[in-house]
Amino acid sequence: MLVAAPIGNPQDASARLVSTLAQADVIAAEDTRRFKRLCSDLGVEISGRVVSYFEANEVERTPQLLDDLQQGATVAVITDAGMPSVSDPGYRLVSAAVDAGIPVTATPGPSAVLMALALSGLPSDRFCFEGFLPRKSGERAKALAALSSEVRTMIFFEAPHRLAASLAAMQASFGDDRLVAVCRELTKTYEEIRRGTLTELEQWAAEGVKGEITVVVHGASPSPAIHDPAQWVSLVQEFQESGMSRKDAIAEVSEGLGVRKREVFDAVVAARAKA
Repeated sequence: MLVAAPIGNPQDASARLVSTLAQADVIAAEDTRRFKRLCSDLGVEISGRVVSYFEANEVERTPQLLDDLQQGATVAVITDAGMPSVSDPGYRLVSAAVDAGIPVTATPGPSAVLMALALSGLPSDRFCFEGFLPRKSGERAKALAALSSEVRTMIFFEAPHRLAASLAAMQASFGDDRLVAVCRELTKTYEEIRRGTLTELEQWAAEGVKGEITVVVHGASPSPAIHDPAQWVSLVQEFQESGMSRKDAIAEVSEGLGVRKREVFDAVVAARAKA
């Protein structure tokens, strides 16, 4: 069973979450210390076996948990916050259990993704969750270039010390005026929602931001900059500045935007001629 944990405020825990944790035979927790603190806050007495289940041991521990399931044990997976398997451990065990024909269910609960989307003020009828962007600037630029024509509202997780760089990279790929909401410390004492353009929020984030961060970005317009040679040139330059050759940068922009390489090449040549 996947157990959604509060994303900040323990009072968001449901009665079903409390009973599930109290009755489970095995509890696979992303951080056993944080899990025990949550249990203390909720007044839950744990009778089952508690094991750690995090990124570094997920591959190794999944077969052991699957064996517990096959023996008839109730296994509860809980991460530090929100729903397991959403940018957290859980997917591998669910996949293994499904393949083995073992029923899987979840205790629904708080979700930073959905809460940020609802509070952003941006369109919520269609959206996509992109998790964490790559840490390296070149890989991050490549990922964002592939999303530059995405019309759905996009949701990202980000570390506070990388927020300004990520917003600047989004600005380069999506344009200065793309609307964005940065949701910080959701459900916690210092909850804050900042809304504005990528330019405005990048300047704000440059001063330094703390806490858990979820970023919600407006999707591209129906007539996206996919047809704007100036943006092709800007993206090629960004890739080159990150260390790519011009040939590779043109190929990345072509693939990411669905534009012919020759068109991107001609736009780059024309821009250099005008410079």
